[in-house]
Amino acid sequence: MKLEFFDNNSTTPLSLAGMQAWEGALAKSWLNPSSPYRAAAKVRAHLEAAREKLAALLDAKSERVVFNSGATEGNNCIFKMWASELPRDARVGVSPTEHPSVLEAAQHYFGERVTWLPLDPSGAVAVDSIAYNALGALSVMAANNETGVLNPWEKLAENCGAAGIPYHCDASQWLGKLPAKGLGACDYLTGCAHKFGGPKGTGFLLLAEGKSSAGFQIGGPQENGHRAGTEDVPAVLSMLAALESTTIGDAAPRDAFESGILSVLPGCEVVGIHAERLWNTSAVLLPEFENVRWIRALEKRGFLISTGSACASGKAGASPVLSAMGYGADTIRRVVRISGSATTDSTAWDALRLAFVESYAALKKSAGDSPVVTI
Repeated sequence: MKLEFFDNNSTTPLSLAGMQAWEGALAKSWLNPSSPYRAAAKVRAHLEAAREKLAALLDAKSERVVFNSGATEGNNCIFKMWASELPRDARVGVSPTEHPSVLEAAQHYFGERVTWLPLDPSGAVAVDSIAYNALGALSVMAANNETGVLNPWEKLAENCGAAGIPYHCDASQWLGKLPAKGLGACDYLTGCAHKFGGPKGTGFLLLAEGKSSAGFQIGGPQENGHRAGTEDVPAVLSMLAALESTTIGDAAPRDAFESGILSVLPGCEVVGIHAERLWNTSAVLLPEFENVRWIRALEKRGFLISTGSACASGKAGASPVLSAMGYGADTIRRVVRISGSATTDSTAWDALRLAFVESYAALKKSAGDSPVVTI
């Protein structure tokens, strides 16, 4: 049975461009870029060219780019830096709908000095309600990993600049789905390759000008002194190739799926449906049955979906995003996340809708009830 993958916000398969770049670099650019001979210098040149290209995509200076293992490392690094640099009584503003790697890093390093930012009804940060002058720094993601709701990162970067405080933006879900141009306006930016067709364990951190992350990982002069450890040049080149090859998808198939499922499943709801969202993402509140039962029922029919952030799965109160939006625990257990890709066409989305209808009938039957639904 062919499986249709609808969990692209958790990870993506290695793209053709990413695979070709990786295989080519494994054959030709496997040397340590810090070694003293000319052959290694050629590998170093490839690494620096990748740094220049990524910086250009983001509208940033290449000196700000630090290659690392991904957004989780970058997010942790930033909060550790802020904890050592900001005044001891400084507060950091954090969106309560952030990824666990931001939420837990913020609480670890700042504890009660975290100010949870206000949200609008869709779950986006209420930009004009933030007391910027009461904060020492701000962290708000570009696009939410569970609901797909977009935050106005450009306005946040502008407001933080006017208030003289640093702004960090986790762009993990934005990159590869929406244009990267202009993201360099954020003082700190994090991203990871496996969200847009690159290899796992690879990503980057964009530093504020004049800042260094050297204290986070020490033991060598790599990454211009910002991060110790031999660079994985093939993975970096694969990441860049994957990002350059991404295309922006069309929201129409997703929207048609949502309209269809809302019409046939009474009591169904799409979280953030009236907000600006990623074109590939749909967080669906189902009328009955826990989300894990829906996931198993759909997998039997050839569809892979999720309950939300893979980094929160299995934890008690697994969705801080939905909790912050005011949903109760019983409701959260009925929410599933569906995330397609640019190659997920309308046929696949419609087949998923039909699979939901079939799964609902099967779940009702197992519970001793037989619903009448119109396909």
